[in-house]
Amino acid sequence: MKIWTSNSPSNTWKIAAEFFQTLEKPAVIALHGNLGAGKTCFAQGLALAAGVKEPVCSPTYTLISEYRGTVAFNHIDLYRLGGPEEAFDLGLDEYLETDGITVIEWPERAAELLPPFTVHLRINRGENDGQRIISIVENPL
Repeated sequence: MKIWTSNSPSNTWKIAAEFFQTLEKPAVIALHGNLGAGKTCFAQGLALAAGVKEPVCSPTYTLISEYRGTVAFNHIDLYRLGGPEEAFDLGLDEYLETDGITVIEWPERAAELLPPFTVHLRINRGENDGQRIISIVENPL
């Protein structure tokens, strides 16, 4: 299991950029963690590495945000969904089949829809307010 420690948002972006370089495209990245853990911050770092020029914000109210960089980049937040049926109705399956990068926050809301090649990352708060522990996990659900 790979583990990174971040002490700032800019450090989280750097870790995400390094992680991006290891991805085989297409890729689905599932970000696990509590509210405020830093999932969106990590997604922002991935987006920057993918060449996205516009700001990447939490898609909580829009649910899905599509961006174009050097690769297609989709940022999905399933927090407000009740379950996999709602995710399917939203068209999640179509985003899981794109040629780019799809990042999903709150993936447990649609766990059974995620492809087997999904990379799961857990982000937890560290010992102080700014610290985050980011790890690749094998079986998070």
